[in-house]
Amino acid sequence: MKIVFLDAATLGETSLAPIAQLGELITWPTSTPTEAISRVSDAEILIVNKVKVTEALLDAAPKLRLICEAATGVNNIDVAAAERRGIPVRNVAGYSTESVVQVTYTLLLSLICKPERYDAEVKDLTYSRSGLFTDVRTPFAELDGKTMGIVGMGTIGSRVAAVATAFGMRVIYYSTSGTSHCQTYPSVPLETLLRESDVISIHAPLNERTNGLIRAAELRRMKPTAVIIKIGRGGIVAEADLAEAISEGIIAGAGLDVYTTEPLPEDHPLLHTKHPERLRFTPHIGWTSAEALVRLVDGIAANIRKPF
Repeated sequence: MKIVFLDAATLGETSLAPIAQLGELITWPTSTPTEAISRVSDAEILIVNKVKVTEALLDAAPKLRLICEAATGVNNIDVAAAERRGIPVRNVAGYSTESVVQVTYTLLLSLICKPERYDAEVKDLTYSRSGLFTDVRTPFAELDGKTMGIVGMGTIGSRVAAVATAFGMRVIYYSTSGTSHCQTYPSVPLETLLRESDVISIHAPLNERTNGLIRAAELRRMKPTAVIIKIGRGGIVAEADLAEAISEGIIAGAGLDVYTTEPLPEDHPLLHTKHPERLRFTPHIGWTSAEALVRLVDGIAANIRKPF
C-alpha cells in the first residue's frame, strides 16, 4: 500500500513511524500544485495538511482510495469531488485542544502582564541600578473579575472557558452556529459580547457565518481597555480593520496565531501599526505542541487502519 504525504515538513521532526508501519510511505517536505499532481499517480493513500486537493489532483491519482487530513479542518480538500469518486476523507479531531488553549493564554498573559518588559529590565541591569526592590511604574491588570467573551463554544472554547473560570473570570459566549448547545455559560448576542467583554477569545471555524464576523464597526463596540485573542481561522477578524483599531487606540491590544494569508506578508498592516507593543504574534503554532503532534500522527495512522 503506497502512502504519499505531500507536505510532511508541516509536522517538523515528529516521527512518522506509526504511519510508515502501515505501508510504503513516501514523504515530500512541501509540494506546489504542479508538483503535487506529479507525485500522486501511484498513491493509494494521500496525506495532506495544507496542500489543496483539487479535481485536477484527484484526476492524476487513479489508484487513490483514501485521503487523510493531517489536521482537523478540511478546507483545503474538495470533499465533494472526493465523494463523487468514492474516496473517503478523514481528519483528526481533538488532538490539539490543550495545545491551543495553552497558546491562547500565552498570548493573553503576555499582553496584559508584559513579562518580556520586566525580563529585559532585569537583564539589562535597569532593575539592579534602580535602588528599589520593585517596579510599580506600570502595574499589570488582573484577570479576576473581568469578563471573558468566547466566540465559538466548541471543544476548545469550552476549555478556554474553564481556564478563565479558574482565573476568576465571568464567561459569556456567542454561538456562531446560532445553536447555543453549551448551558454552562450564558449565550449572548454578538453585540452584547463585544460591549461587555474585557477579553474576547475566538475559537470558531471559518465559514459563511464567520467570515468577516468582526470588522471595524464591531471593534468600535468593544471597550477601549479590551483585548482580542484570535486563534480561530484567519478571515474571522478583518485584519486591516484590526490594525487600524490598534493604531488608533480603539482597543487595547490583540494576540494572533492564525492569519488570512500565511506566512504573514512583510507589508501586512498588522506589522506596521503605530503601536506594535499592543500586539502579540505567534506563527500559527497553536496546534503544534510536541504532544499534540504525536497525537496527530497516531490519529492519522488510526484513520488508515480503519476499513475504507
